Amino acid sequence: MIKKLNTLLNKKDKQYLLGLLIFSVVISLIETIGVGIIMPFISVASDFNQIENNQYINFIYKFLHTDKMHFVIYFGIGLVLFYILRAVLNLIYFYLLNRFSQGRYHLLAYRLFENYMGMEYKKFLDKNSAHLIKNIVNEANNLVQIVSSFLFMLSEIFVLIMIYGMLLYVNWKMTLLLTLFLSVNVALLKIFVSTKIKQSGNEREKFQKKFYEIITSSFGNFKIIKLKSKDENILDNFAKASYGFAKANIKNQTLSQFPRLFLEMIGFSLVAIIVIYLILKYQTDIKGALPVLMVFVLGLYRLMPSVNRIFNSYNQIIFYQNSLDILHKEFMYEPEELGDEEVEFKEKIELKDVEFGYQKDKPIIKGFNLAIKKGEKIGIIGDSGSGKSTLVDIILGFYKIDKGEMTVDDIKIDEKNIKSWRQKIGYIPQTIYLTDADVASNVAFLDEIDEKRVKEVLSQANILDFLEKHHNGIYTKVGENGVKLSGGQKQRIAIARALYADPELLVLDEATSALDNETEAKIMDEIYKIGKDKTMIIVAHRVSTLDRCDRIVKLNGGFLYED
Repeated sequence: MIKKLNTLLNKKDKQYLLGLLIFSVVISLIETIGVGIIMPFISVASDFNQIENNQYINFIYKFLHTDKMHFVIYFGIGLVLFYILRAVLNLIYFYLLNRFSQGRYHLLAYRLFENYMGMEYKKFLDKNSAHLIKNIVNEANNLVQIVSSFLFMLSEIFVLIMIYGMLLYVNWKMTLLLTLFLSVNVALLKIFVSTKIKQSGNEREKFQKKFYEIITSSFGNFKIIKLKSKDENILDNFAKASYGFAKANIKNQTLSQFPRLFLEMIGFSLVAIIVIYLILKYQTDIKGALPVLMVFVLGLYRLMPSVNRIFNSYNQIIFYQNSLDILHKEFMYEPEELGDEEVEFKEKIELKDVEFGYQKDKPIIKGFNLAIKKGEKIGIIGDSGSGKSTLVDIILGFYKIDKGEMTVDDIKIDEKNIKSWRQKIGYIPQTIYLTDADVASNVAFLDEIDEKRVKEVLSQANILDFLEKHHNGIYTKVGENGVKLSGGQKQRIAIARALYADPELLVLDEATSALDNETEAKIMDEIYKIGKDKTMIIVAHRVSTLDRCDRIVKLNGGFLYED
């Protein structure tokens, strides 16, 4: 576990962590002094003559040049100030501890999101978006709980060691007996409680994964679910996942309280046992042993919470251990490192003997050759599964070619220049996703909004007049995924988005296949007008969609045929 945590923390994190550990040692020392200093205070307060019997107290007494009564008063005031300082330092420590742990959530969530955004498109397709969201929102936060529990546990271990050392110094026989008794009980707790908590942690991760899957799938298919009137099935599955997740947390939180209650019971019982032991040993009352007893009572009073916190932190770690395993695995792959060497497109795009497949030795595109001249309009048709969309994604630079190469003006397109190439492309996919914002934000998407340019491309896409007459112009709200717009309107906004950066190559991947014939004809007419000076690649099912292309090529089983 330490090794995995080490890989997730950077150099600055480790330095901060080291500082916290040093601070925790200081806190532990103060905690020990806070327990141990009570005994001499009670001793001198109950008998002023004890001032002269303790060489350290006697030294301070002589240094202050005061009478015994005032010395004890000053001693008490000093204790009050000490405990105020102790409280302030503890507060500072917990602030720094929480600042570190919660700060790690921000960094871990950001690094996860950065990794996912930098992931190869091919790898991204293998991922479930619900799992990615769960990792960023929940697993990163759970990992913070592990780090926080680990630090807290170390801090309490230091306190325990120092108080334990003090108790050994006061009465080693009684302390060893106490240790034996506590060790047996802690071992029992570990066997019977920690095992069940670890099991609950596995259940938590399993049900939470299902929980996210159902939510994402249901919201994505909301209209279909309504149409089929199958809400009961969805709700039943959600209830099972939600209850399973809740049940795992109930079990964890209940079992987490058990060690505290059990140890408190043991602690108070031990005090009674120590009193009985002292009475039997001295065969009289315990007045003479009161200072020693007081140390043990205060020691136990501080020791029991430490043991409980250590045990509770340990249980939290094993409950969320899956989160560490998941995130460690997620950070093991490197995001794409893409360069931005300049690529010019003046003459042609060429694919030479290209072969590509999603699985090894199962190519979808085979021995593919195609040359597209600057300004040419190329239509691509083929049956479903023939590789049309895959070919488009290769041209867009989303997939690494297994064999062969793609060149632009005889310059090979690879990791060094893929960014520059992508910036020259306007892409209109079949499935369009619009963010829950206004039209201008969706058209400019990730670029700075230029109102004049937004209106210009919306006018080219033949939707500006409609927006200004019936809505709020370019600031019309579209709703999540453009739910307030029709299919044709969404398509026109997608066209405007593709044109916004004035691309040299316009790619349509079955962009109008979901529209009726009349709407498709109108939009394609607009696209041909817009793209008259651009290079265009148009993928379609119907040949009629490609009637104004310079060439139409057909894909069949990954091979190319000229039509």
